[in-house]
Amino acid sequence: FEGKSTTERNKIIAAALLGLVALVALYLAFGRSFFGGSTPTAKTSPTPRPSVTPRNTDTNRPPPTAGEQDFVYQTTPVDYRPGSSYAPDPGRNIFAFYEPPPPTPYSPTPTPIITPVPMTPAPTPHILIASLNPQAIYAGSPGFRMDVNGDKFTADSRIYFNQSEMPTIFVNEQKLVADVPANFIQQEGARQIIVQTPDGKLYSNQMMLNVQAPPRPGFQYIGMIGRKRYNNDTAYFTEGGRPTPFGARLNDVLGGRFRLVDISSVEVVFEDINLPFKHRIPLTKTPTTGGSGTGIGTGGSAPFGNPGSGVPAGIPGIPSGVPRYVPPQPQPKRTPSKDDDVDDNDDGDGD
Repeated sequence: FEGKSTTERNKIIAAALLGLVALVALYLAFGRSFFGGSTPTAKTSPTPRPSVTPRNTDTNRPPPTAGEQDFVYQTTPVDYRPGSSYAPDPGRNIFAFYEPPPPTPYSPTPTPIITPVPMTPAPTPHILIASLNPQAIYAGSPGFRMDVNGDKFTADSRIYFNQSEMPTIFVNEQKLVADVPANFIQQEGARQIIVQTPDGKLYSNQMMLNVQAPPRPGFQYIGMIGRKRYNNDTAYFTEGGRPTPFGARLNDVLGGRFRLVDISSVEVVFEDINLPFKHRIPLTKTPTTGGSGTGIGTGGSAPFGNPGSGVPAGIPGIPSGVPRYVPPQPQPKRTPSKDDDVDDNDDGDGD
């Protein structure tokens, strides 16, 4: 402190005291590790290894009995320490925790808004079909000529029958004619009729031609009465709504339109007087109804009244049990033989 003033000496003393106080504070805060050397730390193995040398060196001791083992298991307390696991603590922020979002207020399911799609109008056909002639035809008819009436027909317009091109005749802008073959109308159903040009640029609306089933006779063929040389054979039929059978001969017209053209023991053939159709009706085999006669029916497998069948013919309106009159059969005339002539001329002398 020589050569120093009183003020300077006080400053040096204050500084020394502050340094000493700081050292004491560091010693109290950090202990000896701050001032001394590093303290050795024991290294622990993550997995404890069992000792090689067994603890119990008494080999003469008998193993514990089952009762002793059960007693140990029952009396040993369970030491459960969740924090004593050797697994490393997952890295996470202990100060972060889950906060559930605020509840969403109820809102009804929104109704979907369907925006109507504007429909594109169909293009207007370039050609117009107004009518067909004929508008309907019977299935199985022969080929026919069809007239298509309309407007804006051209010379290269073609009639298409069910998507098949027909040989077309151009009459004028309002009429086309085509011949339809018979094989196009063999089956029943509707047929599409359109008119268009071969390149498809000009086309028409469609019309439908109705192919109908032809009318058929509604009779049932139940038997016949056959005569010699098949002259005036009579066929018998039944029809719904008629209580008794009725007969018909060749060329008789039944139902106002069906002509009987053929009679046999197997079937009959009708011809439509208005249409070129023939209808075959097979014999309906029905059992006979009592009595010794056959009545109306087949009486088995042979048609009644068929010549040569041996089955007597029943007559409509007469019960089958009434006995039939059988005319006497003429005795055949005896022709004399040669021996009879000799006996007649015998006078005893042998001449």
